[in-house]
Amino acid sequence: MKKVSLVIPMYYEEDVAKECYERVSKVLNNLENYEYEVIFVNDGSKDKTLEILEEIANKDKNIKIISFSRNFGHQCAVSAGLQYVTGDAIIILDADLQDPPELIPDMLKLWEKGNEVIYGKRKTRDGESRFKLLTAKMFYHILNALSDVEIPKDTGDFRLVDRKVVEVINSLPEHNKFLRGLFSWVGFEQKAFEYERKERFAGKTKYPLKKMMKLATDGIISFSNKPLKIVGGLGILSIILSTVILIYSILSFIFKWNNLTAGWTSIMVTITLFSGIILVSLWMIGEYVARIYDECKDRPQYIINKKINI
Repeated sequence: MKKVSLVIPMYYEEDVAKECYERVSKVLNNLENYEYEVIFVNDGSKDKTLEILEEIANKDKNIKIISFSRNFGHQCAVSAGLQYVTGDAIIILDADLQDPPELIPDMLKLWEKGNEVIYGKRKTRDGESRFKLLTAKMFYHILNALSDVEIPKDTGDFRLVDRKVVEVINSLPEHNKFLRGLFSWVGFEQKAFEYERKERFAGKTKYPLKKMMKLATDGIISFSNKPLKIVGGLGILSIILSTVILIYSILSFIFKWNNLTAGWTSIMVTITLFSGIILVSLWMIGEYVARIYDECKDRPQYIINKKINI
């Protein structure tokens, strides 16, 4: 009998935990010819999330829990769950129920047909602000423009993945993982699954602007070195611009085009332009150096404080 594994990261989800379990277990119990397990990953929640999950796990041995020593982030939580799954088909699902668990049977049908990665593609996104929709659209346009790997637009981490794909992802040694990009990078037979994304069942989003920016930076730096090439282009542009200014100054002096003693504006514009280019360039290079530094330290992606039913 085949087995389905669900990985569900949890961060301050006390208002959602029970409803999430009930809806997920209802769907999985109705599957024919499938065993199942659900791995909840508590990402350092300080509310009653872990307490609620422990009560559930004590009653239902299909429920497994990994609890971090502190908050390590959504991508680390998903990565931890992927390390402990035992199923043939693995599904990544957020706890807020924006991605309906009732779609799991349809995704399994696509998997049975030979598709090894079935990624959820959002037709609509209820309950999200125009700002978030706009920034998400811009992010995928920029990422695909910079990356050599095509990452599907309007997708998140909601997907069904074959066991062998998960084993490849688990074998990758990098620490700052951008999983939705990695699932595209590894290849295999991929299939889009369109659905309508709902509003959160309860609570507030755990992805404010700061975390969205961190995720976007991880995605761009992990899948592109083009920003470094842009730095080189800015350097060449700066040299050309300074040469043009020098030639113009010499010609102005020879032909008396204007009074060079009143050159404060051109000097300040030149200084601020070049200073801005230098600082932006250093920032881009610094991001890559910081990632190299993180990898060299070789610290674990996360620290597990407690495991239940594992």
